[in-house]
Amino acid sequence: MAVWQSVRHHPHVIVMQAVLETFAADDFSLWPVGEHESHGYLVLDRNLTPAEVGTAVMQIANCNDFEPEEEHGPCPTDPLGTFLHGLLTMPDLFAAGGFRVTDNATNTVFVEPGCCNGLETWRDWLEVLDGTGCSYFGHDPSSVAERVGDIVRLTLDAHGTDDSPVIELSVDQVRTLVADAQQDLQGFLSVAGTWAEQHLPAHAAAVTAALARALDLVPTQ
Repeated sequence: MAVWQSVRHHPHVIVMQAVLETFAADDFSLWPVGEHESHGYLVLDRNLTPAEVGTAVMQIANCNDFEPEEEHGPCPTDPLGTFLHGLLTMPDLFAAGGFRVTDNATNTVFVEPGCCNGLETWRDWLEVLDGTGCSYFGHDPSSVAERVGDIVRLTLDAHGTDDSPVIELSVDQVRTLVADAQQDLQGFLSVAGTWAEQHLPAHAAAVTAALARALDLVPTQ
């Protein structure tokens, strides 16, 4: 998790975190999960407890709980196989969430992943830095990052009111924030691989590989 001071001369402490959207699933019993709220966010990094990792894997699997095409093979009939089938067979995976940017000193949010945004698109931040110079992160709110010269302007809701929180950071600051958030994701993938070996031994390698695809990361070894 990276922490930076704003380029403006204010006592901001800017944090970028990889967050996964959560939903209530009180009746889930395929493996241990932690307590979580509906429409909340779970920060992904290597410091999660096993129950929190279980929650994250459940959320990502649920995001992809669709009926795959016939060429992906028949759906298993057992509850675990059925729940994991989409995650393990769908070619394009989705993990609701993204990189959230907050000011920890004031609890002000400058980027919050909106509806339809996924962690699998986190590399859009690299487009802001080295490509098109602009990226949106879902809607409600419609957070946006725009590069203007050596500055990146972050706006919580570009389609909302005129008083939406806005902050400007240097390109180098944002580059480090993104790199550290990526490392947090990689750390989560590492502990999730260990978790899968313990809780889903028959599916551990496949689940870990699927999580890597869902998060657009290099698989753990």
